[in-house]
Amino acid sequence: MSAKKEKLHSKTASNRIMMTIIYIVLILLAFLMLIPFVWMLSASLKMNKDVFAFPIEWIPSNPRWRNYVDIWTKIPLLTFIKNSAKLTIIVTLLQLFTSSFAAYAFAKLEFKGRDVLFLGYIATIAVPWQAYMVPQFMMMRSWHLNNTHLAIICLQAFSAFGVFLMKQFYEGVPDELCEAARIDGLSEYGIWMRIMLPLSKPALSTLTIFTFVNTWNDFLGPLIYLTKTELKTIQIGLRMFISQYSAEYGLIMAASIIALIPVLIIFLSLQKYFVQGVASTGIKG
Repeated sequence: MSAKKEKLHSKTASNRIMMTIIYIVLILLAFLMLIPFVWMLSASLKMNKDVFAFPIEWIPSNPRWRNYVDIWTKIPLLTFIKNSAKLTIIVTLLQLFTSSFAAYAFAKLEFKGRDVLFLGYIATIAVPWQAYMVPQFMMMRSWHLNNTHLAIICLQAFSAFGVFLMKQFYEGVPDELCEAARIDGLSEYGIWMRIMLPLSKPALSTLTIFTFVNTWNDFLGPLIYLTKTELKTIQIGLRMFISQYSAEYGLIMAASIIALIPVLIIFLSLQKYFVQGVASTGIKG
């Protein structure tokens, strides 16, 4: 009995040591991942000539808070933030609607050619955007939508990835729920709205994070379709701190910090659903 206890104690101690090592490694990795953000915050409080000084002064001795004032006057930053917020909110809401709606049809409705249609739609994920970038631009120009926010909204309102993500989650919802709702007289629209959507908060939260971050950080789309200053987004606006001969890195870092805040707010607000959403949509094949 004593030998068994000693063996169990030894195994427990070994597990504790292993867990301690894992935690130390994860903490080191997290620290390494945070270094660029700490440097960006530090650089945002420096003069341009001090940003790349070596050795790095992580905590500026004379922080230049003026950078956070100048970014609003050097360029129309507030206008760019409003444009980014407008596009991001509209695109995110449209993707949540279209992706969840289409995913319900693919997951819970039977119709001819469903699997082939779904496979063809999902296959578009494998096609790089650069391959159809020019045809898209020509199409938008023929519709007289270039240099408008509507062009970007139309192009990003639908997402094959979003449909795939939502379909994987919907397939985990028992079909009996839908059958019972049909017997009670609910239409397919009612089932989607009253049953599927309330149950899919984790998947919707995950899709919200992905869509919000991708749209907010989108650079090429606004660069191609928007040329008027009053229509540009914050990612395009950051380029205005780069002149012909130099770049104002302190101001760029300060504006980047401001641009990062909405993304952090969305992620921190929905993080409790994020892991659950990724896990629940990834267990189905």
